[in-house]
Amino acid sequence: MLTRKQHKLLLFIDSHLKQTGFSPSFDEMREAMGLRSKSGIHRLISGLEERGFLRRHHHRARALEVIQLPEMEEELPANVIRGSFTRQKPDPIKIPLYGRIAAGLPIEAMADTSNTLSIPADMLGSGDYYALEVTGDSMIEAGILDGDQVIIKKSDQAENGQIIVALIDGQEVTLKRLRRKGNMIALEPANARYETRIVPAERLRIQGHLAGLIRHY
Repeated sequence: MLTRKQHKLLLFIDSHLKQTGFSPSFDEMREAMGLRSKSGIHRLISGLEERGFLRRHHHRARALEVIQLPEMEEELPANVIRGSFTRQKPDPIKIPLYGRIAAGLPIEAMADTSNTLSIPADMLGSGDYYALEVTGDSMIEAGILDGDQVIIKKSDQAENGQIIVALIDGQEVTLKRLRRKGNMIALEPANARYETRIVPAERLRIQGHLAGLIRHY
């Protein structure tokens, strides 16, 4: 059973993952919960882990995985929520590891399909996915570091604010945050040392958006 605060935090994390592809920061969770310190968030996350609703991947940055969502039941006390524990962990899924993508200056897209990456199946939703290795530091404020492997969901559509794989002029590929400005598209870095790149919409093709991240130490 979950407390109302645990349930609220779990739903916030789940919503953030679905909208952005990565976990919220502790500051974002603290603000969403109306708490003054991060220690309260740590306690709530630990409680969700202990009850099997949430998993922390310590080898990845900002990587929280929602294992299951609870069911509301009216007969329970007002401050608790019951969860179902019938979900089984599926086998890992192999996705293509295409090569490197620039998180700084754009580089030519690599089309090497000989390598694959094994991903926990419950980390992925429906659809097709592939992985790319990040080079550069322009997305560090979004928790994406040089050498990280990003999991990309294939799509030619994305919402404003999502981190995307952008193919420019059919030959350059970069990982940036998408902002539409009329007929122009702004590719925003997450590092104050880099400038936003603005290109006409007809010169850019979206090749997917961020769904997850893996970091090796």
